[in-house]
Amino acid sequence: MERPAPLTQAGKGLALTVLVALVLIPFLVIVSTSLASNRDVVANGGWVLWPTHPTLRAYSTILGGGIVTKALAVSAGVTLVGTALSLACTTFLAYALSRPGVVGGRPVLLLVLFTFLFPPGMIPAYLLVKGLGMLDTYASLVLPVLVNVFNLVVLRGFFQGIPEELYEAARLDGAGDWTILWRIVLPLSKAALAVVALFYAVTYWNAWFHASIYLESGHWPLQQVLRTYVVGGAQIADTGLSEAGQVSAPQTTQMAVLVIATVPILLVYPFLQKYFTKGVLTGAIKS
Repeated sequence: MERPAPLTQAGKGLALTVLVALVLIPFLVIVSTSLASNRDVVANGGWVLWPTHPTLRAYSTILGGGIVTKALAVSAGVTLVGTALSLACTTFLAYALSRPGVVGGRPVLLLVLFTFLFPPGMIPAYLLVKGLGMLDTYASLVLPVLVNVFNLVVLRGFFQGIPEELYEAARLDGAGDWTILWRIVLPLSKAALAVVALFYAVTYWNAWFHASIYLESGHWPLQQVLRTYVVGGAQIADTGLSEAGQVSAPQTTQMAVLVIATVPILLVYPFLQKYFTKGVLTGAIKS
């Protein structure tokens, strides 16, 4: 391959710089506005690029009120439990569907793919959740979306890509399906499992629509509270007075909630980034 011309390299660098700026500047505005004082928000017309008088008043207000703190605990619990259950069920089903000769494997696979092509509507899903007695319970946020078809196909393709000789050698040594899955398949599938776990975690963490339908306001997760604050313009009931004796600017509260809702996923992603491309591409190619 020929070395790119200096003009080409400069163009690529300029394009990369513009893209990075388009991503970082809005995030910087969000963080800066959440840290800005009331006078900074008023002086800059509502949005602050760099706070002159930084303060943690917005964070102390929302975390001291109890609403966001409870919602954060709900989101963390639903994400951890939901990701663990979804990953386990998806792994077991994908392994069963990846093995040839499984009784009923083909019809089950077609049934799963059918649900992907023709998803149920909102009304049938609500009636099902209501009929099972899961309204206003956290199970309604997990069980209806326990297995994602895309994640299932990725894992199934990855399992099918494992050399058949490993399965045959394990069976010759007397290993059963559970031993093969636990000692051979799972250790070789760390990349795909990490990607699927990230997909599930992001889905559960960002879920708000089902919460708005199935849960009462006192049990809302963080994303539904965030939507209420940002889209609905709601504020915390016990918002205190600012240093100027005026009610704190709503932008600081809204951006503080947005930062709290975004940072946990940003902290998790770097640890799984090295598995991301490898796991998705391998699963997609093998399938």
